[in-house]
Amino acid sequence: MVELTAEQLQDLHDRLVVLQNELACLLADSSASSQPVALDAPIGRLSRMDAMQQQAMAKANRAGHQQRLAQVESALQMLKQERYGECRRCEELIGYPRLKARPETPFCLDCQQQNEKS
Repeated sequence: MVELTAEQLQDLHDRLVVLQNELACLLADSSASSQPVALDAPIGRLSRMDAMQQQAMAKANRAGHQQRLAQVESALQMLKQERYGECRRCEELIGYPRLKARPETPFCLDCQQQNEKS
């Protein structure tokens, strides 16, 4: 696998920073929708069930955003340590096309597939 060029690293850094900002905004915007549903609110039983379902989905989305934000922050840290683009499992270089599609990925495609199988 070929090492990343300075231009590619800068492009990926910029993508990570944009993604970090987007995820932070999503988390801030979704804060209210993941709060518990008030049981004493004057709404019907079906409306309350619907609100509880929406709250559960919002919590799941927030958890996914938080996990992805942690991966982005880890990738930015790896950039500072000049270890970005290295698979955390096999320590091989991750290709630019994969990093361009998912700049926060910690694994090469082979290791990601092995993780998903197990």
